[in-house]
Amino acid sequence: MVAIEHLLQIRASQAKVYEALTTQEGLGAVWTSKLLVKPEPGFVNEFNWGEDYITKMQILELRPGEKVLWECTESDPEWVGTFICFKILPGKEGFTTVILKHYNWQEVTDYYRSCNYHWAMFLLSLKKYLEEGTGMPYVWK
Repeated sequence: MVAIEHLLQIRASQAKVYEALTTQEGLGAVWTSKLLVKPEPGFVNEFNWGEDYITKMQILELRPGEKVLWECTESDPEWVGTFICFKILPGKEGFTTVILKHYNWQEVTDYYRSCNYHWAMFLLSLKKYLEEGTGMPYVWK
């Protein structure tokens, strides 16, 4: 099995990072503007990318200020059955460390490589949202 992993330092509290990763407002400002999200274990978050392309993530675990864990239940076939974990850790001098791990990939493919890049862009959007007030989500036209 293969995993995508990224580490990012964000000048924001652990509570603010957690809120951005678990709420309609936060994920809408960071990932995609059309979504249905509830911060409840067992709930299936829906992220809409247009033209009937929806990614569904079941919330497996929520630890406020510490961890968010999703399982992909519907999306591109290479994503289904993968897990996305955000670990939120205390950093130094006013920073919070975010470790993203997208794991249980079957193999390294071109789609995996593309997703690796897009996760980095997602984290940049998260950083911009929390530090500057505006993220870079996919926006419906």
